[in-house]
Amino acid sequence: MAGTVCAVVERVPGERRVALTPEIAKKLRAAGLTVVLEKGAGVSAAFPDTAYIDVEFVDSAAAALARADVLLKVQPPEDDEIAGLREGAVVIGFLQPHTGDARIKALRDHKITSFAMELLPRTTRAQAMDVLSSQAGMAGYKAVLIAAQVSGKFFPMLTTAAGTIRPSKVLIVGAGVAGLQAIATARRLGSQVEGFDVRPETREQIESLGAKFLDLGVSAAGAGGYARELTAEERAEQQRKLAEHLKNIDVIVTTAAVPGRAAPKIITAAMVEGMKAGSVIVDLAAETGGNCELTRAGETVLTANGVSVVGPTHLASMGCIHSSEMYARNLHNFLSLSIKDGAIALDWTDDLVAQTCLTHDGAIKHAATQQRIEGGAG
Repeated sequence: MAGTVCAVVERVPGERRVALTPEIAKKLRAAGLTVVLEKGAGVSAAFPDTAYIDVEFVDSAAAALARADVLLKVQPPEDDEIAGLREGAVVIGFLQPHTGDARIKALRDHKITSFAMELLPRTTRAQAMDVLSSQAGMAGYKAVLIAAQVSGKFFPMLTTAAGTIRPSKVLIVGAGVAGLQAIATARRLGSQVEGFDVRPETREQIESLGAKFLDLGVSAAGAGGYARELTAEERAEQQRKLAEHLKNIDVIVTTAAVPGRAAPKIITAAMVEGMKAGSVIVDLAAETGGNCELTRAGETVLTANGVSVVGPTHLASMGCIHSSEMYARNLHNFLSLSIKDGAIALDWTDDLVAQTCLTHDGAIKHAATQQRIEGGAG
């Protein structure tokens, strides 16, 4: 396969990231590849066209897609983008393999080779390609800053001429990458921080950041470093203890997620009713249904008892410069597995390449997705 790598303007409203930064364009050119960009592809991420050196710009997405051997994307490609690619072209990015069946069928039917970075094995060798972690870090950081802005309180303890201000009590729910970054950020702002996760192995990580581990006596350690779903009895016990604890919390940031499923509901409406007026909940899982029953994606809900429930979307895009830089490096590290002598040569013996593949040569290669869509054996 030849070696033309392309990126186009991301169309999804609120999406400011770009999959190909000037830094990575330079590295691709050094590897002997041709780089083609739609004009303005990096502008929303603060990378003007003039920042890209030795790349070719075209006037439209269609012109870029027609040239693409490899298309780098942030959001999944839309129908016309898929149709605009040549048969056998490669797409790499967030492809939402657990949803969007019509899009996956289109990738299959157009014989596009697609790599869903969400499917990347979570191994040591894959860490430099882990887009979920790099983008979650920005989301956790921004969520705490949003909470600090919405809250009517200082985060740190202050001694002033008007008396001593006690620090805000902040609870971070979920201790994945986003949660740990949220804990670290809340600590930097001087608040009194607790971290909660149903996976007991996260205690050490939470405490290493200077936060207190909130132990509710419920463990849901799962495979691959993710939490499993709780049983009904476990959930009821967790919620009873959590509801009591939340009565004294000023700020909650929720970050819990189960891959491929709607966000687990952890904060119930009844819990929110028991919280103090002026308390704030920032729900990172708003785009997948929310960890709080009252969350509305893209909105701030003010409850009758004065609690603000914030459902931010596109959090990683709020830090578009650094999140684009990290994301583009992740994609470059993955693509580099298949760059040989200035051309693209997919190595199907590499487990990172094989297991991240969603579609190839008219077939759905990811077994769970293939079973869901086609109902046959993988």
